[in-house]
Amino acid sequence: MRNTWIRIGCWSLLAAVGGVVVAGAARAQARRQVENQAQASGLFAGSATPQLVSKQFKFTEGPAVDKAGNVFFTDQPNNRIWKYDTHGQLSVFMDPAGRANGLYFDHQGNLLACADEHNQLWSISPDKKVTVLVDLPPGHRLNGPNDVWVAPGGGIYFTDPYYQRDYWARTAPEQPGEYVYYLAPGQHQPTVVETELKKPNGLIGPHDGRTLYVGDIDGNKTYRYQLGPNGALTNRQVFADQSSDGMTIDERGNVYLTGSKGVTVYSPGGKRLAHIEVPGAWTGNVCFGGKDRKTLFITASEAVYVLPMRVKGGQ
Repeated sequence: MRNTWIRIGCWSLLAAVGGVVVAGAARAQARRQVENQAQASGLFAGSATPQLVSKQFKFTEGPAVDKAGNVFFTDQPNNRIWKYDTHGQLSVFMDPAGRANGLYFDHQGNLLACADEHNQLWSISPDKKVTVLVDLPPGHRLNGPNDVWVAPGGGIYFTDPYYQRDYWARTAPEQPGEYVYYLAPGQHQPTVVETELKKPNGLIGPHDGRTLYVGDIDGNKTYRYQLGPNGALTNRQVFADQSSDGMTIDERGNVYLTGSKGVTVYSPGGKRLAHIEVPGAWTGNVCFGGKDRKTLFITASEAVYVLPMRVKGGQ
């Protein structure tokens, strides 16, 4: 009887070990399949392993590329906007910087900034002159503009979730909800265009000006909209069962979503194509930069990374 139990115990142990090995092998195979898919679709120039640029920051966000291919990004807790030029050199572009979060360049080469310190939207000229585009009065102030995108016609879309900041005097929102806004060219009063998301965050659109993607970070969804007259968002559809802190798009229309597990790439139809594992607890945002727009620039908490790509950015 004792020998029988010994044999049963041995078989149980072997089965358990075998199960762990099989599970590990399955995960490795799944990763290889995703990488092979990405290689087959021609996304990456080499491996899907990002290269560390620097780890000297507190929390990086909002990368945006100018016409020359230089990337600008924010370190919001340290109140700076940084520049990563096409030669791979880092420099401080603006300090202080209005606690800027999301960034995007308009068609005139001005850097739009979600200036969270006083809940404003800024336009920063190349010579660093600040123009306040949106500044609502006390009692009606925005929650805290988070991410921004400029449509081909010059209209501006931005998200306005509420995240309590330690540098604010107020301790409660002054808006009735967390919305997506549209600012028409030449105007200073934004229009609410989406009210039904829990906490809108990242957003991006392609060059054709027909579509907008918006991440609902608390709803764990990314939605796709059609752009209508006067900035209206219509025909909302679930694009991916994944939220996103920030996002970008490539020349093929593939959408890159960020969050706690790196960067995930989806086809225009919403099919998952690839996943880029990024070190650190949180991947905040992403954009394409470089002279040829084939460098994926990734902000991830205290660090920034680059990844050579075969595809160009489409933003």
